[in-house]
Amino acid sequence: MTSPEQLAAHHGPLRSRVGGAFPGRRAVFRGHDLHRDLKDLSWLNLYLFGITGRRFNDDELRLLDAIWTYTSYPDTRLWNNRVAALAGSTRSSGALGIAAALAVSEASIYGGQIIIAIADFLTRAKARCDAGETLANLVAAHMHSHRGMPGYGRPVRRMDEDERNGPLLTLAAKAGLADGPHLQLARDIETILVAGRWRMRMNYAALTAALSLDLGLSPRDHYLYMLPVFLAGMPPCYLDALDRPAGATLPLSCEQIHYTGPPRRRLNEQ
Repeated sequence: MTSPEQLAAHHGPLRSRVGGAFPGRRAVFRGHDLHRDLKDLSWLNLYLFGITGRRFNDDELRLLDAIWTYTSYPDTRLWNNRVAALAGSTRSSGALGIAAALAVSEASIYGGQIIIAIADFLTRAKARCDAGETLANLVAAHMHSHRGMPGYGRPVRRMDEDERNGPLLTLAAKAGLADGPHLQLARDIETILVAGRWRMRMNYAALTAALSLDLGLSPRDHYLYMLPVFLAGMPPCYLDALDRPAGATLPLSCEQIHYTGPPRRRLNEQ
């Protein structure tokens, strides 16, 4: 809990190291004039600069952009896209629908919580292996405690190759970005899981975390960078629902619901 003394130290004008807006004059972004010094940056480059405070070269940006592109699925059946589509079906605004869809993207089983969990595990595992521990023991201990490894296996087809991994690894290899220590660690974890009784292969979360860590992002940086990773697939689902009659996206009739509660009764019944 923040103490009164700590709060008092921050009383008064807000002091920030990340920037400020001065209407009619200029905008400052991490110590740089946004419209003079940073005007030639792409949006992705600026976004990453805001998170990390550093610039990335063209090959690195191409890889980081592809990570977003390769998982942009406009499929309403996906849990987060469904929220965007249902917002369109109820004629809610695009901002509300997509904001809600992004919020539920943080699902702890297969969403944002997995993204940061595997980045954190890879970081800690690498440090412990560098200190002399064996990866096989670390993996076995984690599986014993958690009965699963974030970034490995998929909800339905745990032993299938993730269709996103091949194209992304090909791109990373062409850019000379597929030989980092975290990526090798992620591959070694997959080898252990496949050979053992767990039978789980690496999915997109582990691959993207490893690539980001090898580019110098921290687990928190990676989490923030990945926040919009599903965004491009959401507006098509919202618009698709708008093209249908209101309420006609994934409707359920009463007959389709198996109800096992108290029987129906009249309002005047006690």
